Amino acid sequence: MTLEILTPEGKVFSGEVTGVQLPGIDGVFEVLDKHAPLVSALKSGKLKVLKDKNATSIYNIQSGFVEVLHNKTMVLVEGAIEE
Repeated sequence: MTLEILTPEGKVFSGEVTGVQLPGIDGVFEVLDKHAPLVSALKSGKLKVLKDKNATSIYNIQSGFVEVLHNKTMVLVEGAIEE
């Protein structure tokens, strides 16, 4: 699936991934390949990008939203810094 992480300053990440773990307002959840359409609010916390079975990246994000549609996940947040 394609993942994009966007902030008001610009694009932080864009690429093909196997999944992403997100800090939802009611708890952490995961979006995997071919996930059903979804829109959810996000709280500040850690976002984990699952690039493949052995490679991950972690971002500290501020609040925002995520949209999943047609195997593309778009994360729109106030700020994101890679650890």
